Amino acid sequence: MTFDLLLSGGTVHTPGGPVEASVGVTDGRIVALVAPGSPADAGRRIDCTGLDILPGVIDTQVHFREPGLTHKEDLETGSRAAVMGGVTAVFEMPNTKPNTDSAAAIDDKLARAHHRMWCDHAFYVGATNANAAELATLERRPGTAGVKIFMGASTGDLLVSEDSSLADVLASGHRRVAIHAEDEARMQARMGERIAGDPTSHPVWRDDESALLATKRILALARAAKRRIHVLHVTTPAELELLGRNKDIATCEVTPQHLTLAGEEAYPRLGTLAQMNPPIRSGAHRDGLWHWLNQGVPDVIGSDHAPHTLEEKGKPYPDSPSGMPGVQTLLPLLLDHVAQGRLSMQRLIELTSAGAQRVFGIVGKGRIVRGYDADFTIVDRRKQWTVDEAWLASRAGWSPFTGMTLTGKPIGTIVRGHVAMWEDQLGEQAQGEPIRFEAVEFG
Repeated sequence: MTFDLLLSGGTVHTPGGPVEASVGVTDGRIVALVAPGSPADAGRRIDCTGLDILPGVIDTQVHFREPGLTHKEDLETGSRAAVMGGVTAVFEMPNTKPNTDSAAAIDDKLARAHHRMWCDHAFYVGATNANAAELATLERRPGTAGVKIFMGASTGDLLVSEDSSLADVLASGHRRVAIHAEDEARMQARMGERIAGDPTSHPVWRDDESALLATKRILALARAAKRRIHVLHVTTPAELELLGRNKDIATCEVTPQHLTLAGEEAYPRLGTLAQMNPPIRSGAHRDGLWHWLNQGVPDVIGSDHAPHTLEEKGKPYPDSPSGMPGVQTLLPLLLDHVAQGRLSMQRLIELTSAGAQRVFGIVGKGRIVRGYDADFTIVDRRKQWTVDEAWLASRAGWSPFTGMTLTGKPIGTIVRGHVAMWEDQLGEQAQGEPIRFEAVEFG
């Protein structure tokens, strides 16, 4: 057996469970799992002895800020941070300047990304009050992840908050729609809860009820429209309990920061660096998210990578922008949770690769099986290390997790057989390509 690339000697995490094997890759696809001791040759052989070979991690929520906000991040720097953290593919969000809300804007992003992004990619099209009739066509464009709705205002000016407009959006098209579920009317009415200079008031203003009310509304509207939805960055146990009763029509996401940080500690230590939408909430909320995660309710984990400069984040609350970097630390944080016994490796894989493939109908990614893209995230589960600024590749240059000592680290990132990162060193060339989807490829 001869291959272009052979990953030899690792523990390979297949859909049937972990096996000791080597993985043979030819023309960017998986062609064989080779049993130990079997003869095999390759143009390049990478020794993975003592390492775990996972399906390539897919981060289905990142904001890479290009075009228009590239002083914070761009497609090259954001994707560089992704592969440094073991992420092989991303879905990028539409709240750029201009918004990604038209065919021309989608095509512009795809052109900017081609072999400039280090990982594979797809771009959401943003729903507006004006483009609902076009969304059924826009969601079918190659390289498009689907439609994104902001029910509550966040970074940027994409907002669809009224039930009639939301119904129009849900009536146009067939693919699963991603939802930022916070109730705009309630948050507008509670603006007085914000305390100048005090970011601890952020989760008081954007409270549990703002999130739960929006989730209830969008579930009812989705049922009326017979449209599948995906609720992003869920922060309250009550929402997960509700979504768990509506799995026939709704999937959902949680983030590593909401699973890791607790407001009682995070806001005093980090100040506005802990500010994001929906907010970091209490330790009780965090524990509740873990409860429902272990009940199987969340389908994916996304980073909601949303970088701002330190100068911007240094403004006094509430003038400070919401959002934090996270694509590079998504997998390291989860590996540490595995090491601490909070999460199994099987569940990690479901949440970071197989779940995304299932929820969004991704073609040829998310599993280590013959014929799929040769996307691998190779990790050392035993490595203890400390997150420092020198390791961070995002243009933002900071992380709320700097200084944390973690167990488990990404060692290699392979995208369609190309080595994008090995032992903290980038590969020779960015070779990211658009992600393919069943709804686009096959109708």
